Amino acid sequence: MSRSGSPTVVLVHGAFADASGFARVIPELIARGLDVVAPAVPNRSLLGDSAYIASIVRGIPGPVVLVGHSYGGAVITVAGAEDNVTALVYLAGYALEEGESLGELQGGFPDSDLAGALVHTPFPVEGSTTPGTDVSVEIDKFPSVFAADVDPGLAAVLAVSQRPLAAQAFAEKAPKAAWKTKPSWGLVATADHTINPEVERYGYTRAGMTTVEVDSSHLVMLAHPERVIELIEEAVRATAH
Repeated sequence: MSRSGSPTVVLVHGAFADASGFARVIPELIARGLDVVAPAVPNRSLLGDSAYIASIVRGIPGPVVLVGHSYGGAVITVAGAEDNVTALVYLAGYALEEGESLGELQGGFPDSDLAGALVHTPFPVEGSTTPGTDVSVEIDKFPSVFAADVDPGLAAVLAVSQRPLAAQAFAEKAPKAAWKTKPSWGLVATADHTINPEVERYGYTRAGMTTVEVDSSHLVMLAHPERVIELIEEAVRATAH
């Protein structure tokens, strides 16, 4: 538990990104007396990634507020079932239903610009003769699709330092949906070209979340960090004991 007696905030990044996407949020949370953990998500499979984040959560003494951006929302949907998770915060994220995959949730809505900007690359899988498939975003299209309102110099760095998502993650079904039993907050990025904002809105509404909407690109943590911090703090205040 943090110095203030508040929950530890665990920040879970999504696909095509890493924990540095929270660089403008982390210092402000720490300045408010909160303990923060921002792990590296393997981005290999929904089940494996969720199990990894759950193991980190279990190792934290005291309550945890679990924050997921983008694909990280799907990860916290599963990992958030850990006993010490007191709240979930979704940032432009996927709030899956139990038994639902990313592909199924997304498939009910028109494609975003991301669909036409994806690159599929084989990668070796240890112990298998069949390669896996990495999914990333075309470098030239990354800024407009992912980070339209982020500093262009930073967007260029992010474009060439992507953490791809294995294609397998799109098809795996969430074995549980933690938002059914944990209080949850959701942020819709209304200018999102990576995830159709309607996908975010639908998932949050279905889950009965407290929802806010921000005129932002997909990388809302870098474009509008103050709004993200406000939402995290709301979840912390509402669930702190």
